[in-house]
Amino acid sequence: MTPAPTKTAKIGVLLVNLGTPDSPDVADVRRYLGEFLMDPRVIDIPAAARWALVHGIILRTRPRKSAAAYREVWGERGSPLRYHGLDLVAGLRDRLGPRVADVALAMRYQNPSIRSALEAFADRAIDDVVVVPLFPQYSQAAWASAYDEVVLQAGRLRNVPTLRFVPPFYDHPAFLDAVAVVAEPALARFGPERVLMSFHGLPNTHIRRSDASGGDHCLRGVGCCEAIQEVNRFCYRAQCFATARGIAKRLRLSEGMFEVTFQSRLTRNWIEPFTDVRLAQLPAEGVRRVAVLCPSFVADCLETLEEVGLRAAASFTEAGGDELLAVPCVNADPAWVSGLAQILAEREPLLATLAEARPSGAAH
Repeated sequence: MTPAPTKTAKIGVLLVNLGTPDSPDVADVRRYLGEFLMDPRVIDIPAAARWALVHGIILRTRPRKSAAAYREVWGERGSPLRYHGLDLVAGLRDRLGPRVADVALAMRYQNPSIRSALEAFADRAIDDVVVVPLFPQYSQAAWASAYDEVVLQAGRLRNVPTLRFVPPFYDHPAFLDAVAVVAEPALARFGPERVLMSFHGLPNTHIRRSDASGGDHCLRGVGCCEAIQEVNRFCYRAQCFATARGIAKRLRLSEGMFEVTFQSRLTRNWIEPFTDVRLAQLPAEGVRRVAVLCPSFVADCLETLEEVGLRAAASFTEAGGDELLAVPCVNADPAWVSGLAQILAEREPLLATLAEARPSGAAH
């Protein structure tokens, strides 16, 4: 008879990020993009049309281009998104203590998978899981998709664990403080003339579908995202602006010193203003030194390191700018480890007791 597993921790903490290919090889990138783009939360069109678009058009050319971009940021430790996530797991384990909480990283797409993380918790008799989608702002394409997959995979286990989800933390002081701690010294050394807070873009249709008014508020006027209200409480764009305001306040940036922009657009029917367009315009306006923060990401990845740090920087100088600084994400900075522990403590009483008992790991 197989002995019962020893329960070494009472709570599992599952950190979920978007995903990364297993390698920068074209085949692995194609497999990753295929899984990502076939998600109906990402491309929300009828299944047959989505299959034709993804397999008939996008996957014929995109994997080779994306593989070349991944090779630009792939390091000795592999994918930055993965190793920064694993470093965060290690820091959080140390912060919370292994006897009370076990921490695991999972990716919505590819590896390490959500299913494997939940099975590992089950093998260790951990049936109480706090899930942290590592997306500060809510979107159906990221936060909601991660929620769907965790619930789906948990439901496939023989013994379904108890799940509790940490909500989007776009305006949580612990997150905003951590961004400021990382950004402030970088900005002080660089001395930018303008700071862009560049968030990942989304189709306009995704924003309109989150409008609780039924379509009368979101993207209907220039001031629709100036404050979080009942009608736009799920609006990704409004939450991005709220994040930017909170960071700017902590960095003491005046209203004219920073801008909010959106990157990674696929068509013109995505939320504006566009990061690439503004970077091309700024040198003509006399702005020659620009710093870019990417506060929709908690870990540096293809979009921050290659899209902003390499391509956007080159485009900015070609347009007449002198230098662009890509400010690092919070990654596994001690300030973010402590901040995330605080966010978790507010959701789980046992973790709150532990967080108070253990010294802070912040080094800033």
